[in-house]
Amino acid sequence: MSLSMGIIFVPTAFADDGAPDNPAVQVDAVPMSDNVQAPAVTACGNFAQALDGAAQYYGEFSDSFEGSDYNDPAVQSSNEVGRTALRQAAGVAMDSANTPGLDPSVADPMRSWSADATKLLLKMALHISGESLNTTATEMNTDATNAQQACAAAGTHA
Repeated sequence: MSLSMGIIFVPTAFADDGAPDNPAVQVDAVPMSDNVQAPAVTACGNFAQALDGAAQYYGEFSDSFEGSDYNDPAVQSSNEVGRTALRQAAGVAMDSANTPGLDPSVADPMRSWSADATKLLLKMALHISGESLNTTATEMNTDATNAQQACAAAGTHA
C-alpha cells in the first residue's frame, strides 16, 4: 500500500508552497507552442500548482502511515495536513476547470481529479485505509495524466 501511495504523484514536481491553508497562488504556465490556447495557459499553470501541493502533503501522510495506523500521533497530524492540502488542491483544480473559454477536453480531467481528491480526503477523514486509498490514488493519477496530456495538446503544460 505504501509503495503505491508514495508514488501517487510521480509525474509532478514537489514544491513547498507554504502552509496548505494559504490561498493558492495564480501562476501562468509558459506556452510550449505558438498555437497555445490562452485559457489553457492559466488553467494548466494553476492545476500544476494544485498537483504539486497535493503531492507533497499527501506524500507526507503516506510516509507516516506506512507501517502505522490512524492512532499514531504522526499519522494524525499528517492526515490533517494532507486533507487540508487535498481540499485546497481540489478547489484550485475545480477553479482551473472553470476558467472561461477553457476547452472541455482540458477542463474535464481537472474536474475528475478534483472529485477524486475530494473522495480521497473523505476516506482519510473516515480513517479508511488499504486498497481503498490506493484505488482512489490510482484514479487521481489517471486524471492528472489525462489533464497533463490535454494541457500539452492545448500548447502548454500542467
